[in-house]
Amino acid sequence: MSIRIPFELPPEDRASSPYTGYTRAHWEAVADGLLAAAWRWSTPGRALLDLPGRPSRSGVRSDGLEGFARTFLAAGFRVAGAGGEDPHGWVGRYAEGLASGTRSPGRDDTESWPLILDHDVQGQPMVESASVALGLRLTAPWLWKHLDAGVQDRVEEWLRGSLRHVPAPNNWYLFPYTVAGFLESVGRGDAGTAAVRQRALELMEGWYRGEGWYADGDGRAFDHYNGWALHLYPVLDAHLGGDAAQLDRYGDRLREHLAGFGLMFGADGAPMHFGRSLAYRFAASAAVGLGSLTGHTPLTPGTSRRLVSGSLRHFLDRGALTDDGLLSLGWYGPNDATLQTYSGPASPYWASKAFVSLLAPAGHPLWTATEEAAPVEEGDRVLALASPGLLVQATREDGIVRLHNHGSDHVRPHEAESADGVDPHYGRQAYSTRTGPTATGNIADNHLSVEVGGRRSVRRRIHPLGTGHGDGWGWAASWHRPVFVGGPPMVPGLRVESVTVVRGPYELRVHRVVGAPAGARLTHTGWATGPLEPLVSALHGLHGWSPEPETVRAPQGTAYVPWAELPRLVGEAGGTSVHVSLAALTGAPGPGPLAEAVTRVVADTDGVEVVWAEDGACTRVSFDPVRVTHGRS
Repeated sequence: MSIRIPFELPPEDRASSPYTGYTRAHWEAVADGLLAAAWRWSTPGRALLDLPGRPSRSGVRSDGLEGFARTFLAAGFRVAGAGGEDPHGWVGRYAEGLASGTRSPGRDDTESWPLILDHDVQGQPMVESASVALGLRLTAPWLWKHLDAGVQDRVEEWLRGSLRHVPAPNNWYLFPYTVAGFLESVGRGDAGTAAVRQRALELMEGWYRGEGWYADGDGRAFDHYNGWALHLYPVLDAHLGGDAAQLDRYGDRLREHLAGFGLMFGADGAPMHFGRSLAYRFAASAAVGLGSLTGHTPLTPGTSRRLVSGSLRHFLDRGALTDDGLLSLGWYGPNDATLQTYSGPASPYWASKAFVSLLAPAGHPLWTATEEAAPVEEGDRVLALASPGLLVQATREDGIVRLHNHGSDHVRPHEAESADGVDPHYGRQAYSTRTGPTATGNIADNHLSVEVGGRRSVRRRIHPLGTGHGDGWGWAASWHRPVFVGGPPMVPGLRVESVTVVRGPYELRVHRVVGAPAGARLTHTGWATGPLEPLVSALHGLHGWSPEPETVRAPQGTAYVPWAELPRLVGEAGGTSVHVSLAALTGAPGPGPLAEAVTRVVADTDGVEVVWAEDGACTRVSFDPVRVTHGRS
């Protein structure tokens, strides 16, 4: 079934872009198409874009500002990348909206923007202030410099609300940082702008964990915010400001990030379905484009364009746009389970960040080099990332990339562990470019649950225990304290230690359950897929489980399918017990029976030894401390 894109695109160019057919002209056409569709919903004074759909928790006025700000970002990249050429008159529209929205901020009328207050009072406008400021910085020669002095003063005053109020304790500190960067770039900096910029960079140092990965605030939240926020704002700020020292510092981190993140796109162009704000879709490619623009990337220009254009086309070809040309709230089409309460009708337009690629002019290697294969298309790859506690497993034959999560939990240090706060986009053991987690209320995929007294546990705070990789294989491990739904939140002394070892399409999953009360029951699930998908989700018990899984349903499906099914193993626990299984997610027809993949399994509470049928290699997992080796016996 073909998807109609509701605006015209140029003809494909399979000579320069053999993988996607997309060129720079396609990117400009998509930006223009998205902008034209959104602008049909503007207020008369052009200050708010009130897109249709369910409002966010911040309310419709904030949502209207969001529509203005996030589309302004796309327009800024589009116009600046064209050297000021503006055939559709985007700059004039945003100039009118700036004048109308800042005339009487906070007033309850048709045009006025909401005031920027603390994040826990009225914080969403602070998020949008960064997009407004960045749009202004990008278009300054054609917009800001032609505004009346009074309008400039009003815009500055509104923007300074972000400098005076408290951001959320995460990437939000980069919003006033970005506002301050714009004000300084137009000669309106002062001690206040300097202070917020210094504060943001100080926090960034504390959040940087190595290997190109930042935690999104204190704690262990690692997700797409690394690329579309924590790298994007400081690197782009340095690039626009010509700050070589800052660009070297933060650009080097971006380069290291892309060495791993570049592997997290499937052969079909899909980014990893993991973490929050997934409605931003192809914004996941922003860091790739930025790295190519600034030269801070290990990827060739042809590979970079393969990834950014592949991601853009992936969503356009799969129904991310409504019939009116708007980005829907979801993944492909609308999908409530993908969303957060802060998501409103215009939230998906943070996808505009992907258009940072347009800052590379037509003669840049990003656009002139011939597209090359994505990393997953070059061969099977395994990569262990110690800092975030992630294990990446990519298979060339089916183009699927899987992410085994042993380090990212989105639980802040001051928060208690509660089952009420469980998030399917962090708490599951594994994610991929072809599947999404099952919705809350359904059977959880890729999850080990301890059942005590009929109550099932969930995984919240994740404590990494190590990672490693070798030639064609890798591992990651963590432990967590099971948290229970209903009744007391925990069982004293109970913990689960988990180890994932991958090679080829196989996932050896080892769990040691410690301190389980007598009569405890365990369940373990595999990947959730739709019954008509060309995918195979397999799970086989090797030790401590029923050998063959039962198939269970997830009637609310995933972001990929409206209805899903998944394999589930059952077992018993008490005291300390070890449970070993083999899982796989592959393109059909799959790797064959998992029972035939190994020839020998020995397990006790001290460790596990598995011999593989393919080559006789032996994988050994030991506990106290966790250690994994793999090689010939």
